[in-house]
Amino acid sequence: MIHLRGVIALLGRFPALAGVDLDVGPGEIVLLQGPNGAGKTTLLRLCGGLLAPSGGTASVLGVDLTGKRRQVRSRVGMVGHASGLYGDLTVAENVRFWARACGAGAQDVPAALDRMGVAHRLHDVPVARLSAGQRRRTSLAAVVVRRPELWLLDEPHAGLDQVGRDLVDTLITDAAGAGATVLVASHELDRIRPLNPRVVTLAGGVVHDDVAKRDPEVRGVQGSRAEDPAQAESAHGVRDPGVTGGMGAEDPTQAESAPGVRDPEAPKGKRDA
Repeated sequence: MIHLRGVIALLGRFPALAGVDLDVGPGEIVLLQGPNGAGKTTLLRLCGGLLAPSGGTASVLGVDLTGKRRQVRSRVGMVGHASGLYGDLTVAENVRFWARACGAGAQDVPAALDRMGVAHRLHDVPVARLSAGQRRRTSLAAVVVRRPELWLLDEPHAGLDQVGRDLVDTLITDAAGAGATVLVASHELDRIRPLNPRVVTLAGGVVHDDVAKRDPEVRGVQGSRAEDPAQAESAHGVRDPGVTGGMGAEDPTQAESAPGVRDPEAPKGKRDA
């Protein structure tokens, strides 16, 4: 799913990634941990096709990111600090837009909203009028409707109440159980570790520790965690309308986040949706 060798990624002249080696297989949950500025968000953006590698070898979902990174975007879902939503569109219109963008059916929209617990009374409310938690749930629903093969989550629990945070945990485990790959960048280690992730530590733009490499026994059949058959019923590409796969930034210069990996030339208002 992800194959990186000696990957360098520049932000201006600064090497945000300074030679990353990483292999991630189907069904893995990978926790990316490290201090601010370690390169976690940059790594997610690179895997989402939003940032080209400046050196090394990088392929995601079999796509060479050096010259064909746009091809990976429709198969990836990202979510993070920025909502990636259009404020003048309603909740339902935002999710409907992303459904059409990825070829999902209209019937998947209410199912995705229900999955993220977005009350029906909010469906026709413009996103600009939502609370932070409601926006996060809508952003996640816009990812859910995409059914991505690769989930890239940057602090996914931020802004959510306890119920919403539990929903995120369920999405992660369901997605991995159905064969999707999930990369989670988070400082909330106590929240993520119960999901039995493979733990990759970044510092200074390189991988400093990879628990899966150091102790292979912590990895499950797919190399990341013990398999739980009870979690393999829904998510990612399984055409369960309740499950599917947005992005964030640690740095304002990286705020191109979106529920789906979108191009900066994407529509900016209702007329384009």
